[in-house]
Amino acid sequence: MSSERAAPSPHSPFPPELADARARAGKAIRDLGHALVGHEESVEEIDALSADLEGWAARLATGATRDRVIERPTGDWGPPPPDGEEMFSFDERPVSGRSSPYGLDLRVVRDGDEIVGHLTLQSGHEGAPGRSHGGIISALFDDVFGFVLTLHGQPAFTGELKIRYVQGVPLHVPLECRVRMTAREGRKIRMAGELTSGDGDGGRTTHTTSEATFITIDPELFRVNASQS
Repeated sequence: MSSERAAPSPHSPFPPELADARARAGKAIRDLGHALVGHEESVEEIDALSADLEGWAARLATGATRDRVIERPTGDWGPPPPDGEEMFSFDERPVSGRSSPYGLDLRVVRDGDEIVGHLTLQSGHEGAPGRSHGGIISALFDDVFGFVLTLHGQPAFTGELKIRYVQGVPLHVPLECRVRMTAREGRKIRMAGELTSGDGDGGRTTHTTSEATFITIDPELFRVNASQS
C-alpha cells in the first residue's frame, strides 16, 4: 500500500497533530480493507485480526460522541483555491476525506473552471471481476461534483445524479474524474463529467460519464437546518 500521507485539510476542528493522527488511522483502515479483500489469509490470522479490531471498536465507542453540526455548522469552506491547487472538505467526508475509513484516497484539484479528482481504485472496490462496483463510481461523481459548489461558493444538495457506464472501470489503474458546471437555472445547478484513464497524450479512455442537478440552498437555511438536526 502507498505510504504517502494525505495533505492536511485546513477545515479540521482538531489540533493539527490530532487531525493528522485521525488521518493516519483512516488510511490504515482503508489499506487494511484492501489487504483483507485482495490477499489470502489463514483462519488463525483472520481470527486474531477480528479479535483486535473488535477490541478497538469497543474501546473507541466509549469516547465522547462527535457532532459535526456543532463542530462546523455551515457548508462554507472559504474561498476556492487558486487554479492548480488542491481542494479540501471535511476530513471525514466519506469519499474524499483523508480520515474516512470508506474513502477512495482521492486527490482533488482545481483546473480552471473544472474540478479533477485523481485516484486509483483498489481490491476493496471490486464488483465484477477486475472492475469497480458501479455504486463506487456513483459515489465518486457525487462527491467530486460537490467541489464544484465550493468553486462557485454555493451550498446545494444533490437533486438528481445520472451515470452512464460506458465500459468497465479497471482497478489498480490511475483514473481521472473531471467535472464542471454546465448551466444554472434558478435554484438548479447542472453539472457534467467523465471518468477516464490513459496516458494523457490523446489516448485517454472514457469509462463513465455523468450528469447531475444540484438544488441550491440559502447559506442561512443551511445553518438553521444543521442546528435542528
